[in-house]
Amino acid sequence: MSPIQLTRTLPADATNAALRADVLHGLTRQPKTLPPKWFYDARGSELFEEITRLPEYYPTRAEREILVARASGIAAASGAQTLVELGSGSSEKTRHLLDALLALHSYVPVDVSESALRGAAETLLAERPYLSIHALIADFTDGLALPDTPGPRLVAFLGGTIGNLLPDERAVFLKSVRSLLSPGDSLLLGTDLVKDEETLVAAYDDAAGVTAAFNKNVLTVVDRELGADFDPADFDHVALWDPKREWIEMRLRARRTLTVKIPELDLVVPFTAGEELRTEISAKFRKEGIRSELASAGLTLTQWWTDSADRFAVSLATAV
Repeated sequence: MSPIQLTRTLPADATNAALRADVLHGLTRQPKTLPPKWFYDARGSELFEEITRLPEYYPTRAEREILVARASGIAAASGAQTLVELGSGSSEKTRHLLDALLALHSYVPVDVSESALRGAAETLLAERPYLSIHALIADFTDGLALPDTPGPRLVAFLGGTIGNLLPDERAVFLKSVRSLLSPGDSLLLGTDLVKDEETLVAAYDDAAGVTAAFNKNVLTVVDRELGADFDPADFDHVALWDPKREWIEMRLRARRTLTVKIPELDLVVPFTAGEELRTEISAKFRKEGIRSELASAGLTLTQWWTDSADRFAVSLATAV
């Protein structure tokens, strides 16, 4: 069995330092915000897996439909010998690609969680002992250096996660990805598409309340890691469609006037009744918008695949 190489580019205390910085910045501004990456502790990850199985939450099923149907086409178009997956987690999304990429030599999963990387790599190697895996413990939004692996490379960023970035952040991110690519390399991008408001809102506000629990979990993370005294019961989950910006916003709305203490930051945070804390944006896209954003980063859209209901898109772009 091939050995698993693991490279850490994040300092051991990077996660805690980033959380402290994000909470301090986000809860002392107006309107208050917290980044969505803090949803995903062990409990948050479990809740998100549950969300992906809900009838209202179509993106995971739609993207999987595309990957199953188009994996061989993606493999042929990219000719990749190395697959790099940003935000790989359990590596579940890319299994169809791993099987279709017949010339594949190396898989480079990138994630902030060492345990997730090790677990996924061990599972993949048990199934595919021929595969060379070089996992990176890294924050792909903060610069990234890839290991020396054979080209062409295919960098995959799936799940519609790019929609969690603000437009300026997306521009910076796409340029950083372009800087990793050599001629002949490609970016495989998953994007949720603009559709009717009812379908979009339901996907982020399910009848069973799982997304509400997921949203409130960010407060539990801050409580546990920074000694805060948030009570999730003091907040309501809110999901709204912004038709001008074409994105969903998830928020937490204070049910009453209250004060939250965060001892680790020596911070006291007041909330008025009805005040909202934004925890996530999830931008939705149109083909021409994607084409334009890729072009601005020096990438050319070459392939565009959607699911049978045109809800979600997977696109392939090459370096200019």
